[in-house]
Amino acid sequence: MGKKTKKESDTPCKETFEPLPVESKTPATVVLLLNSPEEDIVAKACEAIHTYAEKGDENKVSLLGLGALEPLCRLISHNNKLVRCNAFMALGIMATNGDVKNALKKLDAIPSIIEKLSLEEDTVVHEFATLCLASLSVDFVCKVKIFDNKGLPPLIQLLSSPDPDVKKNSLEIIFNLVQDYQSRLVVHELGGIPPLLELLMSDFPVIQHLTLKTLQNVTLDKDTRKTFREVQGFEKLMDILNNKDFSDLHAEALNVVANCLSDSESVHLIHKDGGLKRLMEFVLTPSMPEIQSNTVKCIARVAQNSESRRLLHEQDVEKVLVELLSVADVSVRTSTCQAVAAMSFHLVSKDSFRDSGGVPAVVQLLSGETSALKEAATQALSNLTHKNQLNASAVYEAGGHEMLVQQLNESCPRTVASSAATLCNMAAQEIIRCSILSHGATEALVEPLKSTDTQVLINATMCLAVLACDAEARAELRRAGGLEPLVNLLRSHHKEVLHNACLAVKVCASDESTAVEMCKFGALEILQEISQSVNRRSGFSELAMISLLNSNLSVKYSLTGHLASTDTITPGFYDAGKARSGQRILTLEELSKQPVNQHRPVFLVNTATEETVDFPEETERQRNPSESGSRRDRRTPRKVKEGDKQKEEPQSDSPVEKPWTMMADVPLQILVNEAKASILPLNDEKEQYAALARLVSEAMGGAVEMEKMHEFPWMLHLSELKFQLQSNVVPIGLIQKGIYCHRALLYKCLADCIGMSCTLVRGEYNRAWNEVLFFSGTNDRHSSQPCRYIVDLMHQPGSLLGVNTPAALQYQSI
Repeated sequence: MGKKTKKESDTPCKETFEPLPVESKTPATVVLLLNSPEEDIVAKACEAIHTYAEKGDENKVSLLGLGALEPLCRLISHNNKLVRCNAFMALGIMATNGDVKNALKKLDAIPSIIEKLSLEEDTVVHEFATLCLASLSVDFVCKVKIFDNKGLPPLIQLLSSPDPDVKKNSLEIIFNLVQDYQSRLVVHELGGIPPLLELLMSDFPVIQHLTLKTLQNVTLDKDTRKTFREVQGFEKLMDILNNKDFSDLHAEALNVVANCLSDSESVHLIHKDGGLKRLMEFVLTPSMPEIQSNTVKCIARVAQNSESRRLLHEQDVEKVLVELLSVADVSVRTSTCQAVAAMSFHLVSKDSFRDSGGVPAVVQLLSGETSALKEAATQALSNLTHKNQLNASAVYEAGGHEMLVQQLNESCPRTVASSAATLCNMAAQEIIRCSILSHGATEALVEPLKSTDTQVLINATMCLAVLACDAEARAELRRAGGLEPLVNLLRSHHKEVLHNACLAVKVCASDESTAVEMCKFGALEILQEISQSVNRRSGFSELAMISLLNSNLSVKYSLTGHLASTDTITPGFYDAGKARSGQRILTLEELSKQPVNQHRPVFLVNTATEETVDFPEETERQRNPSESGSRRDRRTPRKVKEGDKQKEEPQSDSPVEKPWTMMADVPLQILVNEAKASILPLNDEKEQYAALARLVSEAMGGAVEMEKMHEFPWMLHLSELKFQLQSNVVPIGLIQKGIYCHRALLYKCLADCIGMSCTLVRGEYNRAWNEVLFFSGTNDRHSSQPCRYIVDLMHQPGSLLGVNTPAALQYQSI
């Protein structure tokens, strides 16, 4: 660059110096002369070392090995001006070598070098002192030392040096330092912006490039940008951009412009002076891809502010961006997608992009060549479709939903997150949702549910919550193993992840099979823990809990001890007793596979027709109460013998485990049919409930006087049933001697089967009862008050006991 900047030679190391104006010609001797008491000899020795070091790295390393570095570091502070100059020349050249630089760090020479940067020193000292610091400043520790030793003030002063090498070296040091936030602030405070702008007009391209790179860093600070505006920095950048002779500077100049456009104040000022219009013209001017890409980045930076987006919209930026979506260079298309994403926060711009064909153009880029382009395209679509169903339809019509489903398996978290968000936006329309599901979206969401990226989890759970309103989607999620990772997300301490996971659980719990599966993975226990936490519980977690219980009445009854009249018992309901807080309630299959124990049986309700237990052929029930004994006999199960099974089943070399099936209950089916035949024809509502109570009582041993309850052999009967069935699970229809809890369950079951309404409430010590609601006092339901009654199933079957009356309270307690 300058006359003093010399290119190092690759000449190999020689054994001797070129002829020198000192008596000795060996490097070792010259190094020894650095300690001479005669200033003239020392100056000439330094000069000789400089000349020798210039010839290549091998010579520099050789001098390092001979111990030249330490005396040179001492001589840069010598009183003799010539000695100082020559010592700096030698040290500066040697410091460009990596080994010398590492050795120099250990000698802590930086404070001494900075001292010699004062304006009183010779230009040669400035040149080689800054050359030395430039080599050192690439190292983090050295940068800290330069900063701590007040190196920035003299370096900023040297930016105005008449010597181009001094400018270049000083600028390089400053550039290395301003990579750190603290140094950027100090450069601004020390008035470094004006001299930096002056260097933009330098005759040397290397200085111009370094200046732009430095400005790009310092203008990251808001206060610096304000000063930059005040000294017409933006105008000077635009002058460079409009000068074709400076085309090599355009890419870096645009990076600084992008920073300047971060503030709405800057945008307004630039817009007022016609800067935005000039920028729009510049972006469409054919140029190198890097320059075009950086120009679009400037637009994206402007679009970060709502007011700035409005100004860009007035300049028809949408049409410009749509044009750029089809250019050949991938970096330009990537930057353009980022700008589209930013502009899409402006509601009017969303429509403008659609009207100008921008939506299908972005969709095409989903299959782009690079992951960066895919990421930018999915982010653009996410923003375009947010609260805009017309754009969602446009993405669907362009086939974007299929590609977005595929991108749920991408490795880039941002791409996955944006894809899930876009699909969520689109799935609000049923026809689109069905098409999304047909391409395997539910299964594709399983892996994102296991992600460690927060945004992926937020968007994936929300997308799942929208898609899971479809029954087939829930079934697919079960088959794909997605319920377990979804339940695991209930443990998240991130508020939005937890809320969305609760919402997804609520939707998925719409059917019983999915709810049971989620309970199997501990969903209820986790939600119970959340309900006890002041910080984590919310309306979302409460909704998830309610939905889960309403679709899994067996668990609801175990946990709450109450089934409402709207809770309809269906085949597969079981009463496993009162659950302890925080204890997982086992599934019916798990309970069925346990070995027979001494604990309370599990009572099963199964009105399905498939039989897994053999019963006598006689199934007709007589309605004559006097034949109740024979009916009970016909309700006694006969366990299928293992030998009979072996005769019926073909022999196999290897045992094949049959899939578990629920135990049938033919007697219960008979009771349901009898209830339909005998109860429904009755005209009086109260009589229907009373008749049903008498039917239940008769099926479970008849009325028992309060005083003789201890004589009623219900416990022995249940033990016998467990032994006969070889199971802890007992179908409710097989119980011939039942008390409060068994009768209340059967009553609720039969009432639900024939369309009558009642509750089921669990009490203490095997007590349970059913509540029914009647209007009393007048036939006009609008003017009468409803009253609640407890149905007596035990002592005076069919009696209706007013809630909270002494008779009812006695029935509910021991």
